[in-house]
Amino acid sequence: MDDFREKVQASASGFERLVLQIPGFGGYKAKEQRREADKLLRLHVARQYEAQLTRLNSLQTDLAAQGDLKTVLALERAAMKLQLLIDRIKTASYGYAGLFDAVKVDDAALDRLYAFDESLLEGANRLGALLDRVAGALAIEQVPTAEVKELVALLEELHTTFSRRQDVIVG
Repeated sequence: MDDFREKVQASASGFERLVLQIPGFGGYKAKEQRREADKLLRLHVARQYEAQLTRLNSLQTDLAAQGDLKTVLALERAAMKLQLLIDRIKTASYGYAGLFDAVKVDDAALDRLYAFDESLLEGANRLGALLDRVAGALAIEQVPTAEVKELVALLEELHTTFSRRQDVIVG
């Protein structure tokens, strides 16, 4: 996976590199670049989850066509949880602390935040594997009751994990 921190730093214009030479401004700008990189990473992570949501919606459509409305409704709960997770990822705070805030966000905290957000990609991979199992069960005309329950449980776990994101900033 690309490191968005390197992309943001590499995209600086000549003027921006010149301005970085001003005493005190370089550190400020470096923090802003880290925040921008984290924002890009979160958007990338959200796109990975959106791809899984598209797969989930496709499974629901197939089930509806087969007339299995009970499983469609069960998957709808998972789809709503997944959409909420995507929205939370897209709109999450990017580690900003004002001049007079009690908790200061330093470089180490921004690095921890970036690593945390990067770890969210593993959840998208786990979700994809579970959707593969749901699709496999449907392919052999089994009702994926256990897989759907596991899917909802995984999404609840991902929400709980994401809720700890703020703790990463505080340390």
